[in-house]
Amino acid sequence: MDMTWGNFQAIVQLSAGLNVAILSFVDISLPAIQERRKVFAKARQELEIHRKNPHKRTEAEKADHAENVGDIDRRLFDLWRETAAFELVEDSLMRLTGVSGFIGAVLSLTLLWYSALHYDEKIYLTGQLLTAASFLSLAAAFIINWITATRAAKYTQRCNTLRQEMGKRL
Repeated sequence: MDMTWGNFQAIVQLSAGLNVAILSFVDISLPAIQERRKVFAKARQELEIHRKNPHKRTEAEKADHAENVGDIDRRLFDLWRETAAFELVEDSLMRLTGVSGFIGAVLSLTLLWYSALHYDEKIYLTGQLLTAASFLSLAAAFIINWITATRAAKYTQRCNTLRQEMGKRL
């Protein structure tokens, strides 16, 4: 028995629904991105507070403190520079998610429309491959946002480690 578009339509419907849902995939990485930015701003504020520390009385204490602040400041700046380069990639990945979602949604909605018009006709390998391809945008969007969230979380963790060291040293 040959498979018809009607037999395959549930899979096409699933593809269409999931591809439209891709637009919410940014919710996977957005909290991690926002947390990273918040932690970096907090670290910068804390460093400024430590920089103005009025409790250092002697010149030796002040010089040692200034050296420690300078060291932390350099390391924080280097970490910020790394994340600034990543922010460009991050923005590109977010746009890529939207583009892949749009392409997948158009493809799957077109296939859904086509399958409704040709419900009782035989589905050929081309139709099956196009339907399978419509799921690729879903996988791509998920992987992109998962990678983005993971990298943002790593930068947040490194910044928090630096903040802890700042609290101990300064």
